[in-house]
Amino acid sequence: MRIAVLGVGLIGGSIGLAARDRLAAEVAGYDPDAELLARAGELSAVGSTHDSIADAVAGAEIVFCAAPVGVLRDVARDALTAAGKDTAVTDVGSVKRDAIAALGSDPRFVGGHPLAGAETAGVENARADLFDGARWYLTPTPRTGGLLYDRVQRAIAGMGARPQAIDAQAHDRLMATVSHLPHVLANVLVAQAADALTGDYSERIPEVGPSFRDAARVAGANPAIWGDILAGNREAVADQVEAAAARLSDAAELLRSGDPDSIAAWHSGAADHRRGLLAEDRAGGRLRELRVLVPNTPGVVAQIALALGDGGVNIEDMALHPSADMRSGAISLFVAGDDDARRAADLIGALGHDVVPVER
Repeated sequence: MRIAVLGVGLIGGSIGLAARDRLAAEVAGYDPDAELLARAGELSAVGSTHDSIADAVAGAEIVFCAAPVGVLRDVARDALTAAGKDTAVTDVGSVKRDAIAALGSDPRFVGGHPLAGAETAGVENARADLFDGARWYLTPTPRTGGLLYDRVQRAIAGMGARPQAIDAQAHDRLMATVSHLPHVLANVLVAQAADALTGDYSERIPEVGPSFRDAARVAGANPAIWGDILAGNREAVADQVEAAAARLSDAAELLRSGDPDSIAAWHSGAADHRRGLLAEDRAGGRLRELRVLVPNTPGVVAQIALALGDGGVNIEDMALHPSADMRSGAISLFVAGDDDARRAADLIGALGHDVVPVER
């Protein structure tokens, strides 16, 4: 397999290393920063370096666009222009709505977003295992080519990630809540603390405790990157900020009541929510195969993948089996555990497709 990586920072470099080590892929790299590109080559994050997007994507089966969010659409558009008709082009941006609106009509484009990163940036910190166990969202549309979507999700699964289809707008609302809002709250927290402490302690600012350091860890992180992200997802993030403000107002009223039992119950409820949100290995169980009989029509793979993603069923693996005349075919879907298999069969049946469990 030959892949192209456009943008060779932490994520792009890690894609290159993982594709080389896990997929035995030939990796072509491009970055407008010639020194960064050369460094990626020295670190073997890419196998070959190229001066243009067109040269990098030539002959590639998958193109991973890993540029900053502010220029990501332009990079992906240039990749689609240069790539062949059977080349899948995907991205890694944490905001998906605008990218899908601009590029989603092209059947070769599969929007993507790996939930992976590190405290340190740069290709020097790239790792082949960065995506191990990480959720990697894919945002197909009714126009997305089924074979190309399958190629992308297989590749990222092969690199150790856990692909899951999600609607682009649902993705952006989710990220606004669990990723983008924490950065806004951390920025507000440090600003409020700085104002309060410098005002009350004019001679010497006291040391802060571990709870403050934990809550403020992401404050001010990578301003250029996060400026693009927050501006790109502005409406969803603003909605979450307003919702958080309302909850803070309720919390202030509760605290002023002075009722220790009510305050303790509120605090305990937060602990319950945290445990539920951070629970690992929710599904588990042996992989179950479902064989789905489908017509060979545009968007059918995306339709099924999105239905399962919306229903909380993760596709652990997928295989396509087109018929000889290419008019119909079957999709083998692999999900973890009996409960998810039953739920998947119900969701797919509701779409009007025949589902046959495969016993192994």
